[in-house]
Amino acid sequence: MRQHQLASALALVLSSGVLALALPGTARAQDSVSGEAASDKAAVLDSIIVTAQSREQQLQDVPIALQVVNDALIEEVAAEDLGDLDSFVPGLVVDSLQPTQSSIALRGISTDDFGIGTDPAVGVYIDGVYAGRGGGMLLPFTDVERIEVLKGPQGTLFGRNTAAGAISIVTRSPADEVEARARLRVGNYGKRYFETMVNVPTGEDAALRLSALVNHSDGWLRDAATGEDLGGEDTWATRAAFKLGLGDNTSAVLSWDHESLDQNARPTTGIVPLPPAPGRPAVPLDPLDYLDPRKVDTFNDLVDNDEWRTFDGVNLIVDHAFTWGHLTSTSAWRQYDAINHTEEDGTNRVNLYIDSENTESNESVYQEFKFNGSSARLDWVAGVSYFAEDSDQTSEVNTLTDAVDTAVFNLGLAATPDGTLFNFFTQVAQANGIPVSLLGHQWNEKFVNTLSTKSYAAFGDVIWHANDKLNLTFGLRYTRDEKRFSWFNDQRDAPTLDAALDQLEAIGFFQLVGVPREAFVFDLAFIDPPAMLNKGRLNGDRKSWSDFSPRFVVDYHFNDRSMVYASLAKGYKAGGYNALQIGSSFDNEDVWNVEAGIKQAFPDWRLQYNASVFHYVYSNRQSVRLDSSTVIPRFVVDTGDLQAWGLEFDTRWQATDAFVLDFNAAFIDSEFKDYTGIGGNDLSGQPTGEPYFSAAAGASYRWQLGDAGDLRLSARHTYRGATRCNDESQTQTTCGTSPALDQGEAQSRTDLRLGWSSASGRLGMAVYGHNLADNRYVTGLNTYGKDAFGTVGATVSEPRTYGFEVTLQY
Repeated sequence: MRQHQLASALALVLSSGVLALALPGTARAQDSVSGEAASDKAAVLDSIIVTAQSREQQLQDVPIALQVVNDALIEEVAAEDLGDLDSFVPGLVVDSLQPTQSSIALRGISTDDFGIGTDPAVGVYIDGVYAGRGGGMLLPFTDVERIEVLKGPQGTLFGRNTAAGAISIVTRSPADEVEARARLRVGNYGKRYFETMVNVPTGEDAALRLSALVNHSDGWLRDAATGEDLGGEDTWATRAAFKLGLGDNTSAVLSWDHESLDQNARPTTGIVPLPPAPGRPAVPLDPLDYLDPRKVDTFNDLVDNDEWRTFDGVNLIVDHAFTWGHLTSTSAWRQYDAINHTEEDGTNRVNLYIDSENTESNESVYQEFKFNGSSARLDWVAGVSYFAEDSDQTSEVNTLTDAVDTAVFNLGLAATPDGTLFNFFTQVAQANGIPVSLLGHQWNEKFVNTLSTKSYAAFGDVIWHANDKLNLTFGLRYTRDEKRFSWFNDQRDAPTLDAALDQLEAIGFFQLVGVPREAFVFDLAFIDPPAMLNKGRLNGDRKSWSDFSPRFVVDYHFNDRSMVYASLAKGYKAGGYNALQIGSSFDNEDVWNVEAGIKQAFPDWRLQYNASVFHYVYSNRQSVRLDSSTVIPRFVVDTGDLQAWGLEFDTRWQATDAFVLDFNAAFIDSEFKDYTGIGGNDLSGQPTGEPYFSAAAGASYRWQLGDAGDLRLSARHTYRGATRCNDESQTQTTCGTSPALDQGEAQSRTDLRLGWSSASGRLGMAVYGHNLADNRYVTGLNTYGKDAFGTVGATVSEPRTYGFEVTLQY
């Protein structure tokens, strides 16, 4: 039955391909050139050069489901990082709400964990260098030429961790001509964005390229009590690249990237109705009572509200040409420090206060030697790579003794007349003339982790041109990953509270009331059995994993404009550790993906399209989830198997010299294969949550005004279907939690841009609008304090934004 569905789906795609109209996100060259023949314009469509297979090829010749986002689309949608582009690449989802804790999903495969013990399933590469985990994946775009999104396992082509696919960001290399560009963008909510670039030749075969940007916005939420702006952006970044020719056959490019981000953490809106202060919400909460976060005020009393990161990266790429091919050495060093301090309760009440703080420091080195060559019958790539990473992470929960009293009351932990602990004994002390208060004291609990990773790999990929039309590809990768991990969790830290307790103990207060001092020293957040048994003790573990990952591809070219292909590839990701549960680890992931596709162009019609159908089995999917089924939520390892089949389609039609249409779409049926949820339900055969359908469409029209320049109008619309719920979706707050939230509903967005450029191309101006319909969606719930504190916070997507920009270039 499954095979029949796949065959039918592919047949449907192929039969409808020539009727569909084109795709946003697929790279394109210049729209048109006056006076060219129609066939010449079709050739322009097919002239995109990519390096997806570690060799330069035309996009339409690569037998991979591949989308390319070029600088024209990045400019058109005013994209500032990957989070602004995912809706234009169906099947790709980038969670960029918190840049220091981002995550990426591709074809329904992602890694649900912010801890350093887990690696991402989608590898992000910048100029061939692995970007690492969440804190270093989502960086601002600085002088980006194109972005290649490769879907499906790519282990024989990229460094590591590409079980679901790879995102390859290619920056512009120094050129041998003088160039300069400056762009200023201003918009609503205090948006101010400025970027600049200068390229200067410094010798006969040397050039220096410098770029920088500054990005600020006030944020679109405001604290209803203080009037302060919440959220917002505040970052600056710079990049310097120097290219040097070392003789006739050798070149080197040395680059340095730096980013400094210092802004407020993501805002949280409380959605639980509150009684008059100092009253507490009644628990257990009823989701039917939740408020719509899009219609209520936001309050934030977070102490030291901050999301902060500094990043530095140095790359050295040396290429030497032999008679038989090329040897390329890629050396890289990356280092970043990040802090994410976020409010969780969404209120401004001290007796409900709770926040989380994640601090991370990461340093990595990467070395790759890659050989590639070609002959009449063979194109080949072979190489070895080494990756080493050292990382430290501290995960903290902060609250106040007033709020701890709320948890004590809600959980029934204190046998006092009013059900509280610190408040009750403060009243007893003060009633007896003792001027000591146990309220208002800061309370901190933390997990400290360290990680040391070493990864070794050898890989090869060979294309055999069996004849003028048939190519056979075989690739193989061997990987060995070694990890050393540690956990440290001490008792709660509350120095001013302990000082007050010391005062009471010194005067014999605890003897008087018949309650031991130890009754005031306990943990609230990290209380699972491993944590309780190991308080104050350093624990560690060491594991290694090895894997062989093959890749087989056959492609057949009917002519210069039509090809079909089929592939079988294995994806692999190393095992890891649950950072917040001592001794908890998981094995490596495997993905087997089978795929077939077609790529075709029609020169006379100035139309091209690509279509693919795929099926994968994803074994031992790694996830660390917040288990909210217990009174005190805890992070637990959540592994299982899933499978999916789907199809993807993209096309572009240059209807006239001035008018271009594009369209792409993805359908996926993703379900659990063998999986018992953390709530105990057998979810085998049920949806994983991935929507069936996502799509994006775009249109642009250009008016040539002669000496007055060009005017270009573009419109883009994206759609992502509703979340497919399963028996634990409500527990995991992904859909169906409350009618007021509409969680998991279908999402759409429409963007519009009108731009003018001078006849010389040196001056440009544009106005733009994003999310013109002002669609707002609930993007997540913070349920950490649901049962203990009676609080739930929600996050909401951005509203309509608009702005004006001016560009100068030379």
